[in-house]
Amino acid sequence: MTVVGRFAPSPTGPLHAGSLVAALASWLDVRARATQARWLVRIEDADTERCQSGMGELILQQLAACGLLPDEAPVWQTRRTALYDAALSQLQQAGLAYPCGCTRKEIDEALARQGVAHTRHGERVYPGTCRDGLHGKKARAWRFAATKFQGASGPLRWTDRRLGEQQQDVASEVGDFVLKRADGPWAYQLAVVVDDAQQGITDVVRGEDLADNTARQILLQRALGLPTPRYLHTPLVLAADGNKLSKQNGAAAIDTGSPEAAQAELAAAARVLGLSGDDRAAWVAQWRALYPDAR
Repeated sequence: MTVVGRFAPSPTGPLHAGSLVAALASWLDVRARATQARWLVRIEDADTERCQSGMGELILQQLAACGLLPDEAPVWQTRRTALYDAALSQLQQAGLAYPCGCTRKEIDEALARQGVAHTRHGERVYPGTCRDGLHGKKARAWRFAATKFQGASGPLRWTDRRLGEQQQDVASEVGDFVLKRADGPWAYQLAVVVDDAQQGITDVVRGEDLADNTARQILLQRALGLPTPRYLHTPLVLAADGNKLSKQNGAAAIDTGSPEAAQAELAAAARVLGLSGDDRAAWVAQWRALYPDAR
């Protein structure tokens, strides 16, 4: 079997220590295979408002400086909108996507009336206000009818190669999530599912902060008749305050100013992954020992 992995950064800032961990992990997972394998890079620039001009090119330069070279030319989400349009149309025709006219304030008010005072990982659990129609409101987004598709089948279960058995009831814990937003950009959930299938991705290796997205993506894969890749979520690099290191909290760009600096950054990323030394061949062997199915 041909194994295809990928690293899919959002060009909202340069690579930092946390994103390099994800890049190295996905690269190692592919290189640890004894079978034919390919490692791809996808620039996830669908959210054009958050992305910075020229940042995708900078990220590719940083990866190259670290010796992490994709086996095919990188792809850019903003050049793939026809694929997302087709997927949304398929869901609409199946009755699994509907327009929503709710503002964030209206969703908060509806949740308050239901006695729900919390959000899930910063996201509002959609109360289903527009599930049976817009009621005179203007459509602001398209939502996936998770409650209809998942039905009463209970929690969705899957196995993460590092975290083990996982489960989530998307219908009750997340609700009908957004596929395309009011301002035009495609939502992450739909774009990543379409891209992974179109690129033939068999193994997704990414940061643990994205693990909560997996159930939604599996539901979309099933609704669209697409294959489900295997998932492995890597440890996070934490900032001094204990939160995830990110561009939002001022994470510094990795230093690729010299081969020695780039190698030091890679060695630090390897240590986060539980690997020792500074030799890539040794890291590949250690990765294969940590995850015996990487062969």
